[in-house]
Amino acid sequence: MSYTTLLSAHTLHSHINHANWVIIDCRFSLANSSTGPSAYRMGHLPHARYAHLDQDLSSTITDLTGRHPLPNFKVLAQKLGAWGISNDTQVVAYDDAGGAFAGRLWWLLRCLGHDKVAVLDGGLKQWQQHYGLTTQLPKVEKTIFRAYLDTNQWLNATQVQNKLAQHTICLIDARTPERFRGEQEPIDPIAGHIPHALNRAFQLNLDKAGLFLPAQTLKQQFNQLIGKTSPEHVVHYCGSGVTACHNLLAMEYAGLTGSKLYAGSWSEWIRNKNRTVATGQ
Repeated sequence: MSYTTLLSAHTLHSHINHANWVIIDCRFSLANSSTGPSAYRMGHLPHARYAHLDQDLSSTITDLTGRHPLPNFKVLAQKLGAWGISNDTQVVAYDDAGGAFAGRLWWLLRCLGHDKVAVLDGGLKQWQQHYGLTTQLPKVEKTIFRAYLDTNQWLNATQVQNKLAQHTICLIDARTPERFRGEQEPIDPIAGHIPHALNRAFQLNLDKAGLFLPAQTLKQQFNQLIGKTSPEHVVHYCGSGVTACHNLLAMEYAGLTGSKLYAGSWSEWIRNKNRTVATGQ
């Protein structure tokens, strides 16, 4: 059986020593990029490799990009092979932020044609309620990962502008309501949101225990938000194209398949002063 959206800590534990399963630790802090690697060294799931958001799952920032530009997919494919991931591998990504960073790796692998990837539901917290961590580094057998890149999984800023003008997409912002309305902006130099966007903070996908809400509940909530728009015409964005993947994952888990990502997101949008900005609701 393949896992393509979420899986439980119990399910992962039952496959923890499976030769064809690879676990990736995606812990990261936007405030301190060394926090994730340090936490990994202090203790991680057995056999887990570490993927760094800035160094592995993004490319170098330029004057025209957002804060987490898409990685060079050829380089990423080589790294996947170096982590022991082949095209047949079941990949499991986890973090300690409800899937906020693990979702990025989940989405990137899908872009590369690899659907056998799931996020650990509840992340590190859920795992530690039942099982332990290790400081032992994994023994990795390198392999070859063949990429089958699907560039239709994301939109660029021009495509977003055009499709908004044509009223052919529903744009969903995954940031908190305060940032969406422009009342707070702790990271980017300009506050607000892309005009005509709707707001659904990714945290709404989780219950009080940090687990994803039931698929049927998520389906009802997203359907209420997008109305008659088909999932294929839904586009997600956030501050830099990371946490927006959480909303995309939630829709996929809910059976609302085919939504896309505006990869550059808000931090790229505001690089061009000719792009309009909205505040308020």
